[in-house]
Amino acid sequence: MSGQRELKRETDAAHGTVLRPFRSLFVRGLVAILALTTPVFAVLYWLTIPDGPWAVVLVAHLLVIAATVLGVFAFFSTTITLRADGVRERGFFGRTVLVRPSDVGSIVLIQLYESSTLDTLPQLFVTGTDGRLLLRMRGQFWPLEDMERVAEELDVPVTRPEDSMTLTQLRRTSPELLYWFERMPRFR
Repeated sequence: MSGQRELKRETDAAHGTVLRPFRSLFVRGLVAILALTTPVFAVLYWLTIPDGPWAVVLVAHLLVIAATVLGVFAFFSTTITLRADGVRERGFFGRTVLVRPSDVGSIVLIQLYESSTLDTLPQLFVTGTDGRLLLRMRGQFWPLEDMERVAEELDVPVTRPEDSMTLTQLRRTSPELLYWFERMPRFR
């Protein structure tokens, strides 16, 4: 039995420490999908089963269920792994990025205001030596402790602006940190 435990520890050590997004996001998303689709499909079945094209409704319902299952799989596949050779991110859409400490130019941890509130959430930005964004951790998805662990693993000094920022201020001062659609004010 102890041999199996030791083997498990070795494989865990070889893969590194795995960080996962907040679990509450999964529950919220699932509740939202059920709340939106259940009444709609209930009404559609009620209207079409007696003498209508209920088979079309069934196909549409199965497509929604398949999309939900894919979303659940994508959510549980989203991870950030702290490994000996760097930090590996597997994003929601399956994209995998390995950030090695030697590739990192700077790390910035900003308190960003949420839209139309006085609440702030942390955001961690890891940029390469060429200034390109390598990794972004948003406070909506990741706890501050995980952001601190990633920064510690990459072993680069962290820049922490004293004042919180709005998205507009960040767009003006450091647009390279944002996704392409966040750089355009119309699409926020």
